[in-house]
Amino acid sequence: MYVDIGNALASVADPGVTRSELEGIDDQVAAAHSRIAEGRADNEFGYAALNLPDLVDAGSIRRAVEPVADAGTVVTVGIGGSALGARTITTALTDDAGDSHVALDNVDPDEIDGVLADLSFEDVAVNVVSKSGTTAETLANFLVVREAMAAAGVDWTERTVVTTGQSGPLADLAAEHDLPTLAVPAGVPGRFSALSAVGLVPAAILGCDVEAVLDGAAEAAESLGPSLFDCPGYAYGAVSYALEARGATVNAFMPYAERLEPFAEWFAQLWAESLGKDGRGQTPARALGATDQHSQLQLYRAGRRNTMVSFVTPRERPAVEVPEPDAEALAYLAGTDLGELLDAELQATEASLAEAGRPNVRVEIDRLDAHSLGELLYGMCAACIVAGELAGVDTFTQPAVEWGKETARDLLQGEDTDRTAAVEDKTELVVE
Repeated sequence: MYVDIGNALASVADPGVTRSELEGIDDQVAAAHSRIAEGRADNEFGYAALNLPDLVDAGSIRRAVEPVADAGTVVTVGIGGSALGARTITTALTDDAGDSHVALDNVDPDEIDGVLADLSFEDVAVNVVSKSGTTAETLANFLVVREAMAAAGVDWTERTVVTTGQSGPLADLAAEHDLPTLAVPAGVPGRFSALSAVGLVPAAILGCDVEAVLDGAAEAAESLGPSLFDCPGYAYGAVSYALEARGATVNAFMPYAERLEPFAEWFAQLWAESLGKDGRGQTPARALGATDQHSQLQLYRAGRRNTMVSFVTPRERPAVEVPEPDAEALAYLAGTDLGELLDAELQATEASLAEAGRPNVRVEIDRLDAHSLGELLYGMCAACIVAGELAGVDTFTQPAVEWGKETARDLLQGEDTDRTAAVEDKTELVVE
């Protein structure tokens, strides 16, 4: 993983960071790294996420999924961190992830009906993920899936793998039916758990190289050190923190690889839920290069000066030659391939933003493979944690999310609480 922060310097961009300011921030990074290292050594809540490459056993995951390894389609039933990491990994590493891995991560009845109607349950592996085993959306969807499988004459107990905590209704159900069960790692918030069974089970079922994912993450872990100038993850986190403090309160996250589009969704949860506290944090905006050059770039180049753009791209791509054009106006395409064109689009977008004085950072991996994906996932987790340390926020909690969960549960149970009172007291101004 490589991070180029040149276009975030004040000599290029406004807002930007001067080289002398970076040196001062580097002293803060050294202190943050010391705290992170201490947290890792004690396996503290949250910091334990950075120990996953050493703790997760790919072999145990493969053994657990062996009964369903013949599946052509994996249906992940989870929400947030219980689904986004898994979909990120399978989409990046399989050519047909849109068909072979389906994530039921919402309770929209139209969507669920449509997805279930298209499944052949004899060929499906169900991957249920909930740390508490009580997540309303996950358990509701799982009950619906079980009923659909029974209606199709398929024994759901023979096609289901569970990833959950040590106790709870889902753990009890798994024990009752002797289901293959993997543990949600202790001390790791869901959004940081992609490099565990939470994120790796579907990839293992579909035959992806989960060992290489963990090896890449382990290599990224070796890069952690007291200076942002030697650690790509810390460099990205520190510069993002510095730009946010100077007014870049939006982070437009823009992969230049179609198979990394779900990675931008995973990043959005990681960044928003971890850093959006105490009146701080960047709002992640998901984009896709080169597609969103034609839909969002106008704003980032000429709108408010409140945005940094984060590019993510592989250095190597498959070669797909562009056929000889028929029109003279397209002669410049002769002898090129689609990868060259996409790289040129990225370079042009970077230059366009820099010319307008808009900060942007490029994150690169060698190629879109399992090893590099592991590096990227780990690097961004480290980036988020160091950004939280620098901002002085509690990176690993999500009180606003918990408030919403508890309120929804109170409403469904018909309870009168301060939270349900807030729902009833909603201010309305309806225009018909």
